[in-house]
Amino acid sequence: MSQDLSITALILQASLVVQLVMAGLVLTSLTSWTVIFGKVFGLKRVRNSNDDFEREFWSGRSLTELNTGVAGKADTAPMERIFASGMREFLKLREKRLDPGAQLDGARRAMRASFQRELDVIESHLSFLASVGSVSPYVGLFGTVWGIMHAFVGLSNMTQVTLATVAPGIAEALVATAIGLFAAIPAVVAYNRFARDIDRIAIQLETFIEEFSNILQRNAGQAGATTQAMASGTR
Repeated sequence: MSQDLSITALILQASLVVQLVMAGLVLTSLTSWTVIFGKVFGLKRVRNSNDDFEREFWSGRSLTELNTGVAGKADTAPMERIFASGMREFLKLREKRLDPGAQLDGARRAMRASFQRELDVIESHLSFLASVGSVSPYVGLFGTVWGIMHAFVGLSNMTQVTLATVAPGIAEALVATAIGLFAAIPAVVAYNRFARDIDRIAIQLETFIEEFSNILQRNAGQAGATTQAMASGTR
């Protein structure tokens, strides 16, 4: 009498431990796919919003107008928040009449801190995909080893062992490894893709910080020269 060796039958006939391993891997796979789709749309939104603000930044509008526009927005891009933090610190230090170097250093530190916060948000859940990609095959292998052990323990009670009696037990166990690979491979591919995309976003933000710092340096120098001229005139 032939045995049913379909995937569904093998899962249902597997031991309880192997079934729990399979269920955990399936749940992990579904969670990783949720993270993957969320990351795809999230990174696309970040890139588009950064590009929109960068075009607006170089459109010729004054820094004051840009700062006012960013302050009036409910949903801002990471680049906009970095710009706002640097501009806010720069204006605060200018009001205290500090020297241009101190104004620039303060604005740069504020932008660096904001950059790190934004990067932490962008990289969220990336470690989960890395863990799924590295751990899932071993979890599946554990289920396979346990299933094979369970199958051989059952075969020890038989007087005659043939390939037909061994195959179902081993096939049931190997399904756990297959599910582990099914969970791991998409997570690894997605992690590598997202890591490259995040690196590009980080480079774009760092470049913007340097360019904006140069603009602030010129503004701080001009303000300092004006202050010195006014002081010379009073003397």
